[in-house]
Amino acid sequence: MFLTHHSVATRKGVTPAQLALAWVLAQGGDVAPIPGTRKVSRLEENMASLEIVLSADDLAELNEAAPVGVTSGERYPDMSTVNA
Repeated sequence: MFLTHHSVATRKGVTPAQLALAWVLAQGGDVAPIPGTRKVSRLEENMASLEIVLSADDLAELNEAAPVGVTSGERYPDMSTVNA
């Protein structure tokens, strides 16, 4: 996905971080990004992602690079013995 999101970001004239936030926002009203930042400049950069319009082709390209489930797997090791 690295090369794909960089090429889309370059075409859009935005940072990869802004593109990532715009992509999350495009997933629907029941999904929300929660970016963290320590600098006002990064907050402003993050807020600018609200203005990015992703076309159907942009979304298809990004979704093809990172299909649903590609990052799935166990989040934590087996914890069935904790506090047993």
